[in-house]
Amino acid sequence: MEKLIFIVDDEQSILKLLTHWVKNKWKYEVKTFESATEMLNNLDENPDLILLDIMLPDMNGIDVLRSIKKTNQYLPIIMLSAQGSIEIALESLKIGAFDYFPKPVDQNRLEIAIKNAIQNYTLHKRVKLLLSNLQKEYSFDNIVSVDKKMNNVFSLVQRVLNNDITVLIQGESGTGKELIAKAIHFNGKREAKPFVVVNCASIPRELLESELFGHEKGSFTGAIQRKIGKFEMANGGTIFLDEIAELEMSLQAKILRVIQEKQFERVGGNEVIKTDVRILSATNKDLEKLVANGEFREDLYFRLNSFPINLPPLRERREDIVILIDHFIKIFNTKMEMNIAGVTPKALKLLYNYDWPGNVRELENTIERAMILSDGNKINEETLPKQILKSNKEAYYSNGANLFDMDTPILPFEKIKEQAIRHAIKVSGGNIQEAARKLDLGRATIYRLIEKYNIEVDKE
Repeated sequence: MEKLIFIVDDEQSILKLLTHWVKNKWKYEVKTFESATEMLNNLDENPDLILLDIMLPDMNGIDVLRSIKKTNQYLPIIMLSAQGSIEIALESLKIGAFDYFPKPVDQNRLEIAIKNAIQNYTLHKRVKLLLSNLQKEYSFDNIVSVDKKMNNVFSLVQRVLNNDITVLIQGESGTGKELIAKAIHFNGKREAKPFVVVNCASIPRELLESELFGHEKGSFTGAIQRKIGKFEMANGGTIFLDEIAELEMSLQAKILRVIQEKQFERVGGNEVIKTDVRILSATNKDLEKLVANGEFREDLYFRLNSFPINLPPLRERREDIVILIDHFIKIFNTKMEMNIAGVTPKALKLLYNYDWPGNVRELENTIERAMILSDGNKINEETLPKQILKSNKEAYYSNGANLFDMDTPILPFEKIKEQAIRHAIKVSGGNIQEAARKLDLGRATIYRLIEKYNIEVDKE
């Protein structure tokens, strides 16, 4: 698609010359105007660049420049003037003009300036599109929930979008802590700046300091060149410190300094590096307990915990299970080009009753796996993992469910006792103490019954 350039000048000779260069020689699409008013009325055509004369019959070019920059500060505008005034040039550049050319215009310089300006603007639009997609991906609409606890979380997130307070996101693994961090960044005032993630648990401890703060060449064995750290990369944006509880005490002190003084040094370096970065952190551990045990700095804890956000586990918001299942089915239908219509009632009951120790992440993985295994257009119980089927059976029996129905044959009570002992020992893997606990019997009693019924115990 050809780039569109507006040329605004009230002199016909200038318009013809510039049109010849821009359209015929440099192969851009051109639209010409003899007045500022006419050009402003056509801005909805979204030009990629404007060549704007300063002396126009209806408006001053400087005022036109100022007006355009209020609506689109990134649209490149090159100012043209027969006056050749340094003051006018400086003023236009200060307002936001990409460049300034006195008349007669240098053709070669103008060609280079137009090329650079359009390249920069094209890059900006691509970045803007990327950011728009990220905002959609991490908008609150994509954090699916109808639960009151999660609505409280959304309310807290809304309050911290446009300030720099440090936020500590706490919750079990799989509850969506990183998703909340991204929602804060990509919906806040730092959205166009970097979002840098550091998983403090996945990086070897001896390398974590270098990863966070960078290092100078030769600062340690293997440091063959300078490395820029995550804090430096995140300058102007947000750094998300996941699994913050895994930081060693020495690194905790350095993180505290960054928060307090907004500066640090690279490993092996003396240069003090200033940083403007927002810090979000997350953990699935009880930091308050770690502080009490002397495993986490109290002063850092209070700094990180300026604004706590606690994510409830999925088992405490079961209403969300059903809508999350529907949400994930839609996502994977698109991703895998499938047409799964939903979940059978029996499978849905199993999914709803499961406690989801891995939370939303486990549910997402379960739905993806079940869809791959499905032969029909609905997820059924046969496609669900064994742990879900097993946990539902245990819940069924532990809730006092009737073990017998009208079709169950009547057995002597002594036989039922023997079967109960054999089943408990098998389920417990031969662990007599565990079997006794499940049957609510004393160990002496269960040993006596094992001997009575001649039960062989094989420990797994």
